[in-house]
Amino acid sequence: MTASPAAALTARAQEVSSEIVTDILTLVRHETSSYDLAGLAAGLDLLRELAVHRLGRPDHEQRYPGGECGDTLTLTYTGTGTGAGHVALVGHYDTVWPTGTLAGWEHPEASDDGRDKLSGPGIFDMKTGLAQGIWALKLARESGAPLPTVTFLFNGDEEIGSLSSRPVIEEVAQKADVTLVLEPSAHGAVKTARKGSGIFRVTATGVAAHAGLAPEDGASAITALSEFVVAAAAVAAPERGTTVNTGLIKGGSATNVVAGQATASVDIRVSSEAEQARVDTEFDAIKVSDPRIRIEIDHAWNRPPMTLNAASAPLLDLAREVARGQGRDDLPDAAVGGASDANFVAALGLPVLCGMGAVGDGAHARGEFIYPGTVPAQTALVAGLLGRLAQPLRG
Repeated sequence: MTASPAAALTARAQEVSSEIVTDILTLVRHETSSYDLAGLAAGLDLLRELAVHRLGRPDHEQRYPGGECGDTLTLTYTGTGTGAGHVALVGHYDTVWPTGTLAGWEHPEASDDGRDKLSGPGIFDMKTGLAQGIWALKLARESGAPLPTVTFLFNGDEEIGSLSSRPVIEEVAQKADVTLVLEPSAHGAVKTARKGSGIFRVTATGVAAHAGLAPEDGASAITALSEFVVAAAAVAAPERGTTVNTGLIKGGSATNVVAGQATASVDIRVSSEAEQARVDTEFDAIKVSDPRIRIEIDHAWNRPPMTLNAASAPLLDLAREVARGQGRDDLPDAAVGGASDANFVAALGLPVLCGMGAVGDGAHARGEFIYPGTVPAQTALVAGLLGRLAQPLRG
């Protein structure tokens, strides 16, 4: 009996799984910290070379300079179907890990539940998704099915807010019929809702003075900022989906000087626009005890909250249909606290699914890992979706 196209695609993904894993590890071994411009440039070159090696030269490519951020690269491969649709595959190649982390990274071979796993900085978030996306198009081509035009978008600043790449992401998504974001899954579930995020910069300006000769003449910006940070933490409302985390603090000039200035970077996550407005109001209302201190707050909301919009619901249904055809009992969806570039696409009212990449755990944590045994199924899922999106999705 001849295998069905879905079964054949899944079997082929299993056959080449070791090659996909090799490509994943190749990307992981090149460190791409969001703040290492040289490393990011070389990492993007490597990623492009990998795409060209597996898929051939694109029909169109463009590299967008990122300035103080990593560059953004788009690679477009023209579809083969009549009236072909257009799918954007989006993923970031930067990681949260400082350059040099790899040298001291432990590489466990099995997880606590006995399943094989692979670990490395950025392997889960999200270099596995990048490799799987490239292979998905390769496998979809090999299947012989009509295919949509596919535009890969690789950006190097997602972990710091997609500061330079956001306009490119929005432009590419508006030209495409569907966007699939290759971020890691939620334990195998696709991500259909994400929190909105903001990175507020809080600056305290005080009065510098000699800490020994005239401490009373000083007004410590560090002390005031500490008060502010404690008060800001109280604005969090986990029961409403709102979290507040002060992740960075800098200030002062010397131990024997009352600090004249200090700054804090505060990560804020919200599930609704109403919570976003409440946070703005309550941050502005925070007072510190020393009236000589000036507090300035840059309300830098970065990503809007993401929900399963009307345009994305049919795409989720299609993904579930593909998954069932490939032998999966279920393809769950999940709401998560992290934000991604999918937030920008959803806010435009466009169809998007996120979490199409790795299955594993530990994003941004030492020891992040993937289950390599899941790589074939995840790759086949995206490949199967591409085959079903040869013509534009109609909701």
